[in-house]
Amino acid sequence: MIMISIVTRTLRKGKTYEDFRKAWYHSVGFGVSSKLFTMINVANPREIVVIGMIDIKEGNFEELLEGLKIDVKERVEHSLDDIIEPEIERKFGVLISEDDFSAKGTIDYKPATINGKEVSTKDFEKKLSQVAEGISKASEERDRIKKK
Repeated sequence: MIMISIVTRTLRKGKTYEDFRKAWYHSVGFGVSSKLFTMINVANPREIVVIGMIDIKEGNFEELLEGLKIDVKERVEHSLDDIIEPEIERKFGVLISEDDFSAKGTIDYKPATINGKEVSTKDFEKKLSQVAEGISKASEERDRIKKK
């Protein structure tokens, strides 16, 4: 299962992407396949969007929880408060399909697939609720730590 996160932050006036990167960059890895893609908004160069793709072994939500704990610890230890505006937009989800529209010309419809394997949408709601529960726990932990 691949969890995807999209986190949008806005730099404070006078701050740069390099300022953000130095504060944001993790000093501890997640221990699972994790790729993060960072983009700067063409229409608003102060807006930074990070898209994360984390591969969690099927049914192993302990990996998700451990990864979220690492992320909470990193964000608390390496605050971005002086670099970004307080409003942060967060979206978390689970990959349901990969589609390749690279071909030229007509493309026939195909069911949702990941790595060429058809996705069972029946099992999908359970995965979503498990991920939502993990994220909720991580948010509670972050808030608890910040209050100290």
